[in-house]
Amino acid sequence: MNAPNDRQNQQLRLLSFNIQSGVPGNSYRDYLRNSWRQVLPSAVRIENLHAIGGLVRDFDLVALQEADAGSLRSGYLNQTRYLADQARLPYWLHQANRKVGAMAHSGNGFLARYEPSSAEEHRLPGAIPGRGALILRYGSPEQGLTIAVVHLALGQLARRAQLKYLREQLAPARHLVVMGDFNCEASSRKLSLFQAALGLTAPTEGLASYPSWKPQRALDHILISGTLTAQDAGTVDVGFSDHLPVALTVTLPRGLRLARAGQKIKGPTAGQPLSDS
Repeated sequence: MNAPNDRQNQQLRLLSFNIQSGVPGNSYRDYLRNSWRQVLPSAVRIENLHAIGGLVRDFDLVALQEADAGSLRSGYLNQTRYLADQARLPYWLHQANRKVGAMAHSGNGFLARYEPSSAEEHRLPGAIPGRGALILRYGSPEQGLTIAVVHLALGQLARRAQLKYLREQLAPARHLVVMGDFNCEASSRKLSLFQAALGLTAPTEGLASYPSWKPQRALDHILISGTLTAQDAGTVDVGFSDHLPVALTVTLPRGLRLARAGQKIKGPTAGQPLSDS
């Protein structure tokens, strides 16, 4: 993306994608037929991750869900870092959430063309542990841009508690993007209340993203504050997962600019570490 001149407001291309640990999805039968790929490594997974890397290369800020932190099934590969390398996106963060012995270690990931000034890792409430959120800030909450990457619970009670927690954490943010797998429609009561409390809109509302082979449910969203302008909301029709990625272009308000990261790939082991809040 070309850098804007002083007379242009900066535009950012956003993508949110539940990658199902790199396992492609083509039918409900695959859940049973390919269940072994959730615990064992596979050459298909690497080929699929390579394709995902090509997809995300054209985006500026990318939210990942169900990315493996490095376990048996991924060949001990941190999939967030691998995709950053493949896409040549110079900044990455990974939050490892749910670990199943040595077999699987799922979490959230963030890839960016722009380096955040701070990053926080949050454990979301719930009876079953293993859900989390990343909060990235570009500048101060009052003046800069705040990005939250989330993967919410399947159950309504846990999801309600998680949205309440996120609302408290994100309340100071003036320019805000919340993106991820919400496991509910944007029009659901609790998510609608969450949006109203934070002054968010859902440009991706109604865009069915699950299942990828016959999309019927809009579970993946990019929510933005009213200070940002949205265009080109859509899903990307690929079979790289059981979810489709959702994409959105946003225009930042005048005077708000993000600084590009250096060319060297940087992550939590080679840049600013995550703070656990």
